[in-house]
Amino acid sequence: MAMNLLHRVCCSSRPWAAYTSRALVPWTLGDVTLGVRTVEIGPGYGANMASLLERTGHLTAIEIDRSSAARLTDRFGDRARIIAADGTDAGLPDGSYSSVVCFTMLHHVPTVALQDRLFAEAARMLEPGGVFAGSDGRHSRAFRAMHIGDTYNPVFPEDLADRLRTAGFDDVEVATGPVHQRWRAVTRGR
Repeated sequence: MAMNLLHRVCCSSRPWAAYTSRALVPWTLGDVTLGVRTVEIGPGYGANMASLLERTGHLTAIEIDRSSAARLTDRFGDRARIIAADGTDAGLPDGSYSSVVCFTMLHHVPTVALQDRLFAEAARMLEPGGVFAGSDGRHSRAFRAMHIGDTYNPVFPEDLADRLRTAGFDDVEVATGPVHQRWRAVTRGR
């Protein structure tokens, strides 16, 4: 999904990685237990991966951009499995993961239908009772302005819970902060 120069510089920076590690990942996950096997969809430059590696036994990252996936392999390949694939069709086995996460990437998925496919793919990969947790920016003029020349398809918090239930989740929680929203949802028993 397209990212403009501002995004590429910001998302690959040390200050962004420090912010995500210090604030965004803890706020998003809170007391969520990731379990033994976690998938991160859309890690981009890998800002969240170090934090996630501390919270799970095994991390698999699915990155659509092949050059980003190669950079992630160079940086984290000895500690995580990196797959160059589309998060809406990852090709990973059904019911094999305890958690799936994604951070500040959904607004780069170009259509609502593809976002919903990503939600359904997360549900498919999760074991019964597995958790899908994530965060994304909240729509605002400033957030939109940051996306000039970018793919920008915001996820609206008032619609998110129903969309997650439709994808196969129960116990859905959506919360908003000043600039981000987060969700936590549990897969239905099979």
